[in-house]
Amino acid sequence: MTVIGFHASHEQVHPAELLRAVELAEAAGFAAGMCSDHFAPWSERQGHSGFAWSWLGAALASTTLPFGVVTAPGQRYHPAIVAQAAATLEAMFPGRFWMALGSGEAINEHITGDRWPRKELRDRRLEESARIIKALLAGAEVSHDGLVTVDRARLWTRPAEPAAVLGAAVTVPTAGAVASWADGMITLDQPSGHLKQMVETYRAAGGRGPLCVQVHLSWHPDQETALRIGHEQWRSNAFPPDLAWNLEMPAQFDAASAQVPPSAMHDHLLISSDPGVHAERIAELIDIGFDEVYLHHVGQTQKEFIEFFGEHVLPRFDLTGPEDA
Repeated sequence: MTVIGFHASHEQVHPAELLRAVELAEAAGFAAGMCSDHFAPWSERQGHSGFAWSWLGAALASTTLPFGVVTAPGQRYHPAIVAQAAATLEAMFPGRFWMALGSGEAINEHITGDRWPRKELRDRRLEESARIIKALLAGAEVSHDGLVTVDRARLWTRPAEPAAVLGAAVTVPTAGAVASWADGMITLDQPSGHLKQMVETYRAAGGRGPLCVQVHLSWHPDQETALRIGHEQWRSNAFPPDLAWNLEMPAQFDAASAQVPPSAMHDHLLISSDPGVHAERIAELIDIGFDEVYLHHVGQTQKEFIEFFGEHVLPRFDLTGPEDA
């Protein structure tokens, strides 16, 4: 059975409201949760950025759902600290925590004052960090000298089984690269042909474990309102990865997106008032091979979305797959 989960967007919603949202999502039938890990929002209109790791402890304690987080070790976070945080959550909530590691974005990492590396160096730093984290989770004492430095680090509190460490990828080359160390892969909803190529590349490179995808969507009972919400909240994400990775401030994203028209949002979001449209896309992602589909409604009010999808979308899927939309 494909897991349909709820994505908690720290950039858009106060953490206390997000906690209530995941409690509601569990009651509505969502089977899992995941969250972002940002220091700053994508837009000044979004206006939030709670600390994911504090929130995860509360979310795991307040629900019975498994949770994951997409995070970037190597600059803002030392990989040994990421390993310690993951080990503690998994020790407290066995079998319910995973993390996905990515190479990061300047909007979060520039705060250290360190130089923002070019992409190939970020990718190398990610692989170093991932291997350090996995070694620490396995119980090793780690010293390392490279793009990151570790001196005799050891985790003293570890779970019986280490938390899964997934690779975050949005391009085909990255999907192949993370396969050498990842326990699974997570990506964003993109054109189906591109996603199929990513899945094939990951598996061909030896990639194991679950395949996960995050779907950005905008829903409202009124179609025009759904479009307005998507444009108001998510137009600062209507850029190719190279630009999004390198801008440093929310105001820069707002300036870059000032001329993005509402009609352009259909290329970057699933926008529809029709539950069948959303169910159809989930079914397509399942057919591509994704084991876990995480839904992110980009509106800042989550309750109505959660309740509607719990009643009109989630019941279309069962142990054998989606019913006819």
